[in-house]
Amino acid sequence: MGTRRKSRELCLQMLFQWDMGKQAPEHVRKTFWAERPEVDDDTRGFADDLFRIAVERQAEIDELIEKHAPNWRLERMAAVDRNVLRTGVAEFLGYRQTPAPVVINEALEIVRKFSAPESVQFINGVLDSIGKELGAPVPGRVK
Repeated sequence: MGTRRKSRELCLQMLFQWDMGKQAPEHVRKTFWAERPEVDDDTRGFADDLFRIAVERQAEIDELIEKHAPNWRLERMAAVDRNVLRTGVAEFLGYRQTPAPVVINEALEIVRKFSAPESVQFINGVLDSIGKELGAPVPGRVK
């Protein structure tokens, strides 16, 4: 598994802990990394950055998710799915150079690993729609 995929998975896990435990982001970070001293600096850095963006821009991210997931309230979504979406949207917002298909494909691989099979289509559709609204780069598409 690549460093970036591992970072995205770690970000998902931090967001899940933050979301479910209702703890301060710094507390989540401190306890999370204390249990994972083996994670290298590059992997940890990208995961921390995605987590920071997702937390700092939570209101904006959640609004985008709800806008692009009609008939779904955020609190009714599976916690893993909600936080995979937050991770993907945080990457769209904070790493504008990452092509949309990469962000979406990575999210789908993570969903396949951590969530239900039926979540794959849902995550794909929501992230694709958000990516288009945000103008996320797509290789071969001229702006």
